[in-house]
Amino acid sequence: MQETTRPILIIGGGPGGLEAARTAAALGHPVLLVERRGRLGGTPDAERYAKLTHHFRDAEEAIGELVAAVTDHPLIEVLTRSEVTACEGEAGDFRVTVSTPHGSREARVSAIIVATGFQHFDPGRETQLYNYYSFPDVVTLSDMEAMLKAHQVVRPSNGQPPERVAFIQCVGSRDRQIGNEFCSKVCCGIATKQAIEIKEQLPDARVFIFYIDMRMYGYWENELYWPAQERHKVNYVKGIVSEILPKGDRLLIRGEDTTMGRPMEITVDLVVLSVGMEPSSGTRQMAKLLGIAQNKYGFIEAGGPSGLDPVATSRPGIYVVGAAARPADLDDTFATAGLAAARAVATARRALVGTR
Repeated sequence: MQETTRPILIIGGGPGGLEAARTAAALGHPVLLVERRGRLGGTPDAERYAKLTHHFRDAEEAIGELVAAVTDHPLIEVLTRSEVTACEGEAGDFRVTVSTPHGSREARVSAIIVATGFQHFDPGRETQLYNYYSFPDVVTLSDMEAMLKAHQVVRPSNGQPPERVAFIQCVGSRDRQIGNEFCSKVCCGIATKQAIEIKEQLPDARVFIFYIDMRMYGYWENELYWPAQERHKVNYVKGIVSEILPKGDRLLIRGEDTTMGRPMEITVDLVVLSVGMEPSSGTRQMAKLLGIAQNKYGFIEAGGPSGLDPVATSRPGIYVVGAAARPADLDDTFATAGLAAARAVATARRALVGTR
């Protein structure tokens, strides 16, 4: 590779990083993709997602297609178990250090795309009302994904299929007390998808979703929300859950039915906490290392000087993708990945012209 054709560096091998790499390579530019895990695929792979929210695609199959498109491409070099540890320079000529299993490696790159994603909110951090660390039959959306993937939707306490399952929405989102005033955008859709899957695997189970507001973006209203109620008989309850207590070998949910304006109690076998998104440790770490601004929630500040560029960061030549910048679904992630790749290639080509 000639010195003037410096690759684009992509940090993160989840869906956003994979799509950005694929797009940049399709535009004819070399890519260096750095992933700290031992394999590509990001959160859907690491947390064993069962099906994707859109069209109920098998997650392993869909992510596998993205991975194959990257690993089979001659213009893309992938470094796993690796991390960027230093960066200096400017747009068109960044000099980075990458720690790999074989030692440190220096690289000159034309642009950088940060695709470090998100992490799920820790439900034990908010309050102990939900008793996530106390009761084994209180689980999270991620825990439920793993159960659905294995076709083993059971109560962790005894290994038996639950007769009654309750989802609790907005755990760690829309909460001023903990500083997460934002909506995590995907939780309502994912909880509804999982409720449908539970009913498919356990047709006799009763499933409840306790919500503040159901926020169904785009086509999810008809793809998920109405089929869940009309075809699968999922029960939606507008209410606030105040505590979860043991009752015999089951769980008692207490709260307020805000539609009826009265207290409520319901006994269930399994509670699923719909935990929201927060910036991943990698997102926070890379923002500091690269010298790019973060917003008050810890996500990378996007918008650029105009405030209208969803992939621009505070440092020219460095771009951000998907949930590294804000709570995002896969559509958001792929859209910003494609835009970031195009912007990065444009930055590289401007630098190439300047060297002639």
